[in-house]
Amino acid sequence: MAYTIAEKILLKHSGQKSIKPGEFIEAKVDVALANDITAPLAISEFKKSGFRKVFNKNKIVLVPDHFAPAKDLKSANQCKILADFAREQGIKNYFEIGCMGIEHALLPEKGIVMPGDLIVGADSHTCTYGALGAYATGMGSTDLARAYIDGKCWLKVPASIKFVYKGKLNKWVGGKDLILYTIGQIGVDGALYKVMEFCGPVIRKLGMDDRFSMCNMAIEAGARAGLIEPDEKTKQYVAGFKRKPKFYYSDADAHYEKTYEWDVTNLEPQVACPHLPSNVKPASSLKDIKIDQSVIGSCTNGRISDLRIAAALLKGKKVARGVKLIVFPATQKIYLQAVKEGLAEVFVRAGGVFSTPTCGPCLGGHMGILADGEVAIATTNRNFLGRMGSPKSFVYLSNPAVAAASAITGKITHPARI
Repeated sequence: MAYTIAEKILLKHSGQKSIKPGEFIEAKVDVALANDITAPLAISEFKKSGFRKVFNKNKIVLVPDHFAPAKDLKSANQCKILADFAREQGIKNYFEIGCMGIEHALLPEKGIVMPGDLIVGADSHTCTYGALGAYATGMGSTDLARAYIDGKCWLKVPASIKFVYKGKLNKWVGGKDLILYTIGQIGVDGALYKVMEFCGPVIRKLGMDDRFSMCNMAIEAGARAGLIEPDEKTKQYVAGFKRKPKFYYSDADAHYEKTYEWDVTNLEPQVACPHLPSNVKPASSLKDIKIDQSVIGSCTNGRISDLRIAAALLKGKKVARGVKLIVFPATQKIYLQAVKEGLAEVFVRAGGVFSTPTCGPCLGGHMGILADGEVAIATTNRNFLGRMGSPKSFVYLSNPAVAAASAITGKITHPARI
C-alpha cells in the first residue's frame, strides 16, 4: 500500500500493519513538549493519576518561554512548577533562564527533535518540526499528561494535502510569504485536520529557517501538521547530533486529498491584515497604514537569517519617531550570534530594543503589549482580535524585511522602497 510521509511515520509509531486516514491509532511518542502555560496542568493531571515516575525522563521537554523572564508572581509560580517537576523526575531537557529559548526554535537547534520522529506538544505551533521530516502536532495538556505516563497517545490519522511551489522567488520573498500566500488562498480552515505537505522546486531551494517558518504556520490553516520531505539540506542540518535520524519519503502513488500547484515567480512580500492570517494582501497594495510598533522575532521568524535580513535594512537608519521596535532572537545561541555579527548593535543604534528570547509579545503576554487603537506589524504567526493586547488594537503579519522597512518609515512598507 502506498503512503505519504506522514502516514509512514504514524504507521511506524503505531506498530500496526496498516493505517488509513480517519482511523484512530495509539502511537508511541519520541518527544513530549510543554511550556510554562501548558505544562503545569499536564503535571497536575499526571500527579492525580497516581503514577510517580514519567515514562522516560529523557523524552520529556519543559521550556518556560511564554511568560519568562517571569513578568509577575503568577507567571513566576508557573515556571516554578516546571522547575520542581524537572528536579523531582530528573528531566534532562529542562531549559531555565540563561539556557532557554523559544521552544520551537530551541528543540531543533539542540537536536532534540529529529527526522522521522513523532513529536507531541501542548502548544499548537509544535507543527514547526515538520520542516525536518518529522510528524509534529499540538495537543491538550491532559493528553500530554497521558503521554507522561506511558509514552503513548491517541491520534486520528489525517489525510494529506500536497502543495507544490514552482518558479523562482524574488528578492525579499521567503518562506513566511509562501505560507501567508497559501493561507490566503485556502483560508484558515482550508487544511482542517489535514497534513500540509510542502514540495516542489521552490521548497527544495529554501533554507531550513524558511522551512521552519512555513511548517510553523500550518496550524493557521487548521492543519494537524506541516511536513517537508528530508533532502541534503535537512541532512546537513541534523549532522552531528547524537540521535540518529530516520528519513521517510512519500510514495510516488501516495493518495492526497487535494493538490495545489502555484507558480510563485511574481509573488511579492505578503502581509496578513487584521484579524486573520488568511486576510492576506501584497505589501505594495497597503497604503498609508501607520504603525506604532514593529516586532521582529518569535518561533516563526526569530532565527539568525531573519535577524540578518532585518539588520541589513536598518543599518545606518533610524526607526521612525513614535514607533517602538522590539527585536527578540529565538534562542540564546542566536542571541550570541547576533551580538558577534554586530546585528544587536544595529538594532539598538536604529532606536530599537534587543530582547532576551521570549514568546511574550507574540501572545500579548508581556514586553510589547498593544494599547487601545495601536497598530503593530510583526513577524509572529497570529493576528487574531486582541492577540497582542487590547481587542481594540490591530496586528499585521509579515516577513522580517517588511517589518524592518515599516519601522523605518512608520507605516507598512515594501522593503524595496527603503
